[in-house]
Amino acid sequence: MDNYKTAGYGGGEIGFGEQTAVLVVDFQLGFTDPSYLAGKSEHIHSAVLHTKNLLELAREKSIPVANCNVAWNGISDMGYWKVTSLYDGSFFKGHKSTEIDPRILKEDYDFIFTKSAPSIFFQTPLLTYLGKQRVDTVVITGCTTSGCVRASVVDAFSYGFRVIVPQECCGDQEEQAHKDSLRDVGRRYADVLPVETVMSHFQKI
Repeated sequence: MDNYKTAGYGGGEIGFGEQTAVLVVDFQLGFTDPSYLAGKSEHIHSAVLHTKNLLELAREKSIPVANCNVAWNGISDMGYWKVTSLYDGSFFKGHKSTEIDPRILKEDYDFIFTKSAPSIFFQTPLLTYLGKQRVDTVVITGCTTSGCVRASVVDAFSYGFRVIVPQECCGDQEEQAHKDSLRDVGRRYADVLPVETVMSHFQKI
């Protein structure tokens, strides 16, 4: 017995609209390079590789790509995070670990910016960019699924976008947290799809 289904959660599909953009949340070296405390997750490493393939196709099809990192000037402009590894200086602006992983970055194509809160939308220029591109559908990738990706999904939904999440293109410190979060947003706010399904849609563009 699935009480969520009984209550009407997860019914139907949202689908793609007229113009899609790919959003990449925090695939920076601090999360993707195992030399850093938060960069040791094999689950995140796998998500980077899947996202790399998705982005190559998106750019080939002239689909807009927004690519962000998270960084601060120092402790004074950070929120009250409970993640101790964020306070060791490696997430402060100018540190190597704040650089976006070069495997998923194309500087002369992507819209690139820095955020300071979990959501890719919170006090960033993203909405203006998406509006100019007439985007109605966002494909959200990045890390971590249970943190900044989930926050970005909720905000995208709240702003009225169709939300698609390719499940292999998001990563977390533990796979179970990833699965739990995607199951939950898939019941409410987004279509959670295999990356192959998303790439098949891109191929038709």
